[in-house]
Amino acid sequence: MAALVREGEVHRDVYVDPEIFTLEMRHLFANTWVFVGHESQIPSPGDYYSTSIGDQPVLMVRHTDHSINVLYNRCPHKGTRIVADTCGNAGKFFRCPYHAWHFRTDGALHSVPLSKGYRDTGFESSHAVRGMTRIDDIHDYRGFVFARLRATGPSFEDFFGESLSSIDNMVDRSPVGRLEVAGGTFRYMHRCNWKMLVENQTDACHPMVVHDSASQAAADVAGVLHNQRTPELELLLPFASPYDFYEKAGIRVWANGHGHTGVSFSVHSGYSSIPEYMEQMVAAYGRERAERILGENRHNTIYFPNLMIKGPIQLARVFKPVAADRTLVESWSFRLVGAPDALLERTLAYNRLINAPTSIVGHDDWEIYRRAQEGLHAAGNEWVNLQRLYDPVELEAGSTTTNGTSEIQMRNQFRSWARFMTMTM
Repeated sequence: MAALVREGEVHRDVYVDPEIFTLEMRHLFANTWVFVGHESQIPSPGDYYSTSIGDQPVLMVRHTDHSINVLYNRCPHKGTRIVADTCGNAGKFFRCPYHAWHFRTDGALHSVPLSKGYRDTGFESSHAVRGMTRIDDIHDYRGFVFARLRATGPSFEDFFGESLSSIDNMVDRSPVGRLEVAGGTFRYMHRCNWKMLVENQTDACHPMVVHDSASQAAADVAGVLHNQRTPELELLLPFASPYDFYEKAGIRVWANGHGHTGVSFSVHSGYSSIPEYMEQMVAAYGRERAERILGENRHNTIYFPNLMIKGPIQLARVFKPVAADRTLVESWSFRLVGAPDALLERTLAYNRLINAPTSIVGHDDWEIYRRAQEGLHAAGNEWVNLQRLYDPVELEAGSTTTNGTSEIQMRNQFRSWARFMTMTM
């Protein structure tokens, strides 16, 4: 594994080899803290959200005491997946659809039909009697729920460190310091390896190339409208920004594969102000802190391995690995509780314009990822180059800020990839 990652190159097998993909599921996604969901998705006891950590099906569920549990979505009897839909309310119990075993919302076994058939069989000491397996290591950070499958990985605090400041800024944009998932979710499959999508979130050298047709279409419309400012154009036109814009915007990286673009400013910096919103923020935080919160305009923050958030526009994207060449992308919108509805309307518009399967921007990405995945099978060169603005001493301080078009965050991710793939269990 370690030999697949060099300082400025990675071997193509990390993207195309099914065996390496399987090892990622067993090591990388087990040793790191992986985003499960947001607490607002399960507000009431019995509410659940079905998702995955790597290739492991899990349920995030609100227990009767209002605590949050993360359970493997598997019956201990025959292995049947307990829940097939994405979300719902189980009441007080989950019921297996195969043999009607019942489990409490903390996973404990409640009842078994024809239980007398298990007398004097040793059932009381079996693994099945423990119920649905609960993941012990979970952490709710300001509403964002993470889980770690294996206790050998670093603690939550050590894994994320200062990178949590991006979540802080996103939540603090609410006058009451709270977010809610709102407006539904976009889901669609990409025909590429999950790491391509993660890398692309901090790739500042592709927007003016890959999205040229989308930004040019927006520019043409702006011309027809005599540069009249519309909500849609305000969101689309920044994608036409030149290299110089992204270079000066900057990029910051943290240990363990986390980082963000947009240090000085970003494509979100020029959005129209909403006066009543600023008034609410000043009333909640005082003018100095309110200006500091809203003056932070980070673009994309990557929480390694597979979560991206956009604080200024209140979005999250999750890149769920399905196979070496298949990735399910989910795009979530958040409401700033207590803030004007105009902010949620802008968030929903951005998600539709940029991240929806029907988006002119999203189509660009889908096509380029597919071509990249196919091209990696070509003979003659087995390495992928990540040397742009490489510095041999980068990351020695643990956190670094540099030119926004650097590929430093990609190198940062692969250093972490190699570490967690080879971590001793």
